[in-house]
Amino acid sequence: MKSNAIVLTDGMLAEPAAKTAHGLIRGSDRFTIAGIIDPLHAGKDAGEVIDGRNRNIPVWATVEEAIAQSAEPIQYSIVGIAPKGGKLPPALYKGLEISLSNKISIINGLHDFISDMPELASLASIHGATITDIRKPKDRSELHFWTGCIFEVTCPIVAVLGIETNLGKRTTTHMLRDSCREHNIQAQMIFTGQTGWMQDGKYGFVLDTTVNDFVSGELEHHIYTCYKETNPQVIFIEGQSGLRNPSGPCGSEYLVSGNARKTVLVFNPKGQYFSDRPTWGVRPSVESEIALIKAYGSDVIGLAINTRECTHEEAYRFRDQYEQQLGLPVALPIQEGVDKLIPVIRTII
Repeated sequence: MKSNAIVLTDGMLAEPAAKTAHGLIRGSDRFTIAGIIDPLHAGKDAGEVIDGRNRNIPVWATVEEAIAQSAEPIQYSIVGIAPKGGKLPPALYKGLEISLSNKISIINGLHDFISDMPELASLASIHGATITDIRKPKDRSELHFWTGCIFEVTCPIVAVLGIETNLGKRTTTHMLRDSCREHNIQAQMIFTGQTGWMQDGKYGFVLDTTVNDFVSGELEHHIYTCYKETNPQVIFIEGQSGLRNPSGPCGSEYLVSGNARKTVLVFNPKGQYFSDRPTWGVRPSVESEIALIKAYGSDVIGLAINTRECTHEEAYRFRDQYEQQLGLPVALPIQEGVDKLIPVIRTII
């Protein structure tokens, strides 16, 4: 049975920084989202705020309102934002205090550990609530080195990579898994970030809190375990950052240690610079990124477009342009979902 949860976003619900909340609004196998706490958007439906689709998830101004109006008791308050640096905004502190004082446990994916904050830890202890800091590193005795067992996995492993951060790699991965299942393809997803744990969390690890020596081994271990336990036809790996993003280059582990010989590439046609900062360098072209992925031994089998800052007409024009230009299927996950990639997935299983 899924736990009932509210998600705290503190005015950021419509912003990319609330990507944790966005993922949970779109679906979670772990939590039932009772509502969002965001005074700026109070009174609206959360789905309509993020992509114009009603999902019957109310937005409340305060935690007190949520407690009073929720149809079911609330068990968890989730920190729903992922700002740069992973710091807890002071404005969210009050909502956490009220939650713990009402015996509502905390789920936190930030780099700031709430369980290390004395006042909040004390409130949790007094009221019998818990604090789960997803990014707290595991003890090294729980981690795995790479062994080579990845080569025993015979189903296709597909990396979902992005040219940049905040492009929707996790959303696209989650949608690919679900779309495959709807089309009678047995698919699994390996999460690699905190929101993936919140959405599903059965197979995967939080890459950016794993000691570097163990990243390859943890990736291999979770893919291999998933394969042995579920016998899937295809495994998708959620990407992080980008192969050439200077603030957090990531992706080669998936292609080399994770043996992902197929890739779905996510990009935004309007973005020019990494993290929109000219001093960080120009983002590579889609063609250049496809060539780099090919050099790592993986074939890009499809594309997904992040349409932030695109008009409706531009989104479809970009889709048609890249399909003609590259000869690959191109999905618009927000506008149409990812069913367009199902035929190419069928060719590799």
